[in-house]
Amino acid sequence: MASTSLKLTHLISTTHLHQPNQTQLFFLKTPQISFTKSTKLTILPLSQKSSPNFISKSSMSQPKSDKGISRNFEIFDTEEDVAVSLAKYTAELSDKFVKQRGAFTVVVSGGSLIRSLRKLVESPYVESIDWSKWHVFWVDERVVPKDHPESNYLLAYDGFLSKVPILPDHIHAINDTLSTEDAAEDYETRLKQLVKSNILATSEATGFPKFDAMLLGMGPDGHVASLFPGHPLVNEDKKWVTFIKDSPKPPPERITFTFPVINSSAYIALAIIGAGKAGIVKTALGDSNKSCDLLPVQLVSPEGELKWYLDKDAASLL
Repeated sequence: MASTSLKLTHLISTTHLHQPNQTQLFFLKTPQISFTKSTKLTILPLSQKSSPNFISKSSMSQPKSDKGISRNFEIFDTEEDVAVSLAKYTAELSDKFVKQRGAFTVVVSGGSLIRSLRKLVESPYVESIDWSKWHVFWVDERVVPKDHPESNYLLAYDGFLSKVPILPDHIHAINDTLSTEDAAEDYETRLKQLVKSNILATSEATGFPKFDAMLLGMGPDGHVASLFPGHPLVNEDKKWVTFIKDSPKPPPERITFTFPVINSSAYIALAIIGAGKAGIVKTALGDSNKSCDLLPVQLVSPEGELKWYLDKDAASLL
């Protein structure tokens, strides 16, 4: 049996399109629920600013909230289902950009995200991807040797990079022989060289590098990359890559992409797994949150599409 998926998205559009075999239930300024014959249940709350009182499910778009937070997310029964869907999504983006640009620039984070990418090295995805066109980057990295247990490079290499034919010079890891500050500067310099060679696109809107896809996780405190709640680096808006020497999560020294780079991306997928992150997911996506102090994960707002991939434990408080 196919896995059960629960999609939740907020409304913006008002176009009504009839969906066959679908029963529409309408509410006046309350959540709209529609059932299909598939295993999916879609709940789409009406926007408080939406003028029409009645809008059909088929007219839904994927807007952002007043805080700029995308409400485009899917809830899956298990982490295994998340991994399968994330692999399919990544393979589709790879095909799209290889055909459009002749290259696919993809950024990964560490932690549980790498485990969720394991399906990429399995059929049918591993055979369908043109790995020779991939360029892989790290959104953040612990400044440790590449063979260190804390290295995000090692985690990704063991997790999937060593199992697919990506060209060695297309794997863009930091120079772990440099100091933390120099490693960040060196990584930014290499990104700029890739822009000049047209491997890496740039955003017309911001001038920052525009990666085709970022595959990110989230820490239990709401941090993304190595951008932590309340840390001054969250507000860095000039550098492409910066460094941190006082990370609240060990090891303390890291390099990280800044939010202008993260948010210049064409596509971002956030994979969040486990009950330990349910409280932060509720804070980030729940309608009742009125806090003015946004968590780093709430600041993820790419130029293109943002999709959240949640297992039911991570979404248990929504």
